[in-house]
Amino acid sequence: MLPVLALVGRPNVGKSTLFNRLTRSRDALVADQPGLTRDRKYGVGRLGLQPYVVVDTGGIGDDRQGVDLLMEQQVQRAIGEADQVLFILDAREGLTAGDQVIAEGLRRTGKPVTLVVNKTESLDYDSISGDFFALGLGVPVPVAAAHGRGVHALINGVLEKVPEPDPAAQLVADPGIQIAVIGRPNVGKSTLVNRLLGEERVVAFDQPGTTRDSIFIPFERDGNRYTLIDTAGVRRRARISEAVEKFSVIKSLQSMEQANVVLLVLDAQQGISEQDAGLAGHVVESGRALVVVINKWDGLSADQRDRVKSEMQRRLPFLDFADWRFVSALHGTGVGHLLAAVESAYTAATVDLKTAELTEILEMAVAEHQPPLVNGRRIKLRYAHQGGRNPPIIVIHGNQTAKVPAAYQRYLVNRYRKVFNLRGTPLRIEFKTADNPYAGRRNKLTERQQKKRGRLMKHVHRRK
Repeated sequence: MLPVLALVGRPNVGKSTLFNRLTRSRDALVADQPGLTRDRKYGVGRLGLQPYVVVDTGGIGDDRQGVDLLMEQQVQRAIGEADQVLFILDAREGLTAGDQVIAEGLRRTGKPVTLVVNKTESLDYDSISGDFFALGLGVPVPVAAAHGRGVHALINGVLEKVPEPDPAAQLVADPGIQIAVIGRPNVGKSTLVNRLLGEERVVAFDQPGTTRDSIFIPFERDGNRYTLIDTAGVRRRARISEAVEKFSVIKSLQSMEQANVVLLVLDAQQGISEQDAGLAGHVVESGRALVVVINKWDGLSADQRDRVKSEMQRRLPFLDFADWRFVSALHGTGVGHLLAAVESAYTAATVDLKTAELTEILEMAVAEHQPPLVNGRRIKLRYAHQGGRNPPIIVIHGNQTAKVPAAYQRYLVNRYRKVFNLRGTPLRIEFKTADNPYAGRRNKLTERQQKKRGRLMKHVHRRK
């Protein structure tokens, strides 16, 4: 097993900055604002050939109510998983009463603790270190996480205290099918993730914007590997006032790009909004396989359900290729069938298509409905082959293919989708026109042809 290091401390002491430094990534959101990190976030780092796991946690504050209470529960779970706890302190603020409360709680856990004094740049550490010795948790280690100073010595000293990892342990395990859960704020994404996992893995609270970062969670079900990506809610640009939330939106869209399958979560009780349609458009443009999840389906009357279905068909007609699943994440209704829909969509997105079959279907489609004429010449489509997977890309070669109308392209897409049963994934068609080998070249006449041309020209002149 790889050693697990948990980062613990008050809000805004630099835990996420240190997380990014230790994992050599930018996975954790960083801003000069307390309370930014709310869930456990995992990352893998390496010192030489020795890998380790880092867990970023939310800040432990004085408020023990609402979402802050749930955040602290996540911190306690991270401490329980850790082999070493890195207690992060702020050198600029010095030792505070909140630090002393956290130190007392860490002593009760019995976990090994390393004191890390962050933000020591341009400060005389010797003059401020005395206060931190009073915690009785060992010698404080000075670092400047933002600049990387002292971080190498820190992690080297910490890893010397943990058992040697299993040489057979793999640094990066097979993530399986990566599933991004996206949607507007407060539609039930985190509740759905917890229901799929069977545990309270991420913070779920009846408040829009509870999840601000993208959380990667690997798990297994029936021998199959999956990785759930719980993302921040995406709102209209006009309603994104905080800089932090802007970064959250970016990370949500990036997570969608990284995923194999997207679960687009909609709120049946709120109906389908323009934001839902815009987010669905991003999914289609990214080419990810898609399962549409209509949450909060319980409690709706038959008339209300019919109204929601009609609204979906009117606002989201371009998602006719996707499976629609009506669920209740809170009570678990219909959630058990989601992974089967994910598997089906992933299989369709990664299917291998044979050139002979693609060409045969193209010929049959052209025979039944020919392409239009362009300047008196018929567009010719000769053969097709597969150009990519996830999403499936079909490349069609022919003449004047740049002038194939959009309606005929949709006709071909629907034809291929029906024949191969490509349910749950977008399908893209690319056209390529064969180059004319004689374009831009003049025909050079032989000497005999030149003499014959001269005799013909003389004959023409005589007749005039």
